[in-house]
Amino acid sequence: MARPRLLILSLGGTITMLQDQGGGIAPKLGAEELVQSVPALGEVAEIDARSLFRLPSPSLTSANLVSVAAEIEGAFSAGFDGALVIQGTDTIEESAFLLDVLVAGPKPVVVTGAMRGADTPGADGPANLLAAARLAVSPVARELGTLVVLNYDIHAARFVQKSHTALPSAFESPLVGPLGVVAEGRPRIYARVDRLPTLPIAAGAPERVALLKIAMGYDGALLSALPDLGYAGLVIEGMGAGHVPAEVAPILGEVARRIPVVLASRSMTGPVFTETYGYPGGEIDLIKRNLIPSGFLSGLKSRLLVGLALRNGGGEAGVRRALEAYA
Repeated sequence: MARPRLLILSLGGTITMLQDQGGGIAPKLGAEELVQSVPALGEVAEIDARSLFRLPSPSLTSANLVSVAAEIEGAFSAGFDGALVIQGTDTIEESAFLLDVLVAGPKPVVVTGAMRGADTPGADGPANLLAAARLAVSPVARELGTLVVLNYDIHAARFVQKSHTALPSAFESPLVGPLGVVAEGRPRIYARVDRLPTLPIAAGAPERVALLKIAMGYDGALLSALPDLGYAGLVIEGMGAGHVPAEVAPILGEVARRIPVVLASRSMTGPVFTETYGYPGGEIDLIKRNLIPSGFLSGLKSRLLVGLALRNGGGEAGVRRALEAYA
């Protein structure tokens, strides 16, 4: 029986890092070297390993991820059965979400990385890579969109968050929990999520969207300048269920007359409310001022979705359509 075909794309990150002469660790290993370091991968699939970038994940851009999505789409059209993306953990929740929104179809896309460098005692990269590869070619992963695998947990891209700076168990999905686990060498899915609508890769990189967190005593002085700085949209991380200081509400209303403004929450998880709090600066007031609720999406992921929706003149209507699925 023929083995499945798996595309492995390495973007860099801690999983590829070794000690650097300048001190600390830096990206060194390419995709082929990573694959060779885990011989058991050869039993999982016929692998095509490519190094698209060798970057720490804070230096990845949304445009980079659009090119990754295009590479995956091309591989799927050429008959590959799954795709595995390797990158740094700092931005995995953003990269995975971009791929989830951009790569259509039933074939699995899995993102993984490591919390420890490749030559660090207890390096978690090899185990994560093998678990992710097994998931990426498994029939149980079909129709689930992009998934994230670290520490054997399987997460949906739309829910996953990095929750710790050091632990191998740093990734959580606090709203719903993991979808499953890779145990005894095979993926086990315990809960499934609906495949949500995708947006076209060919439309290019997201438009520029600002992201601001609202804190106690925030005066809103920066807000009015954002449209003139070239931002096509704004995402606000409000307090609690989506609230801002009373004096900031009218400023946001004025900005919303010029560019789409999306209301997310700075809380770790949970939906933005739409019909509970009616005081000035509460979500009812802000929605009346034309702010758009983000649903359960975090500010980080809302920013990316808004940027994609605004391509090709999508405007406020495009943003509202894109967010409907996350309400």
